Amino acid sequence: QVQLVESGGGLVQAGGSLRLSCAASGSIFSIDAMGWYRRAPGKQRELVARISSGGTTNYADSVKGRFTISRANAKNTAYLQMNSLKPEDTAVYYCNAVGTVTMSWDEYDVWGQGTQVTVSS
Repeated sequence: QVQLVESGGGLVQAGGSLRLSCAASGSIFSIDAMGWYRRAPGKQRELVARISSGGTTNYADSVKGRFTISRANAKNTAYLQMNSLKPEDTAVYYCNAVGTVTMSWDEYDVWGQGTQVTVSS
């Protein structure tokens, strides 16, 4: 009922920048929060950044000051601007959204397919 499509991953040198986008579509009544998570090889998935419908943000300590999450509510889209990238930022990045669908007013908690970010040293 709700789908997420991510874009913007790729290969970049250390110190470079990338911008990820996550567009939500479907039977959306509300998007209460959107977030970016990542899973590096051999590690568990971790929260990178999250933003509420009111604009409140929280970040992993490892990305504070380098990454910025934002959202365009009218477009049901969230962005992750990643600056000063490090090799340890290499991971598959997943978008997540939680909210309520139309008609049934059921809650949803959905994930995107993931986008690879590779930072070379």
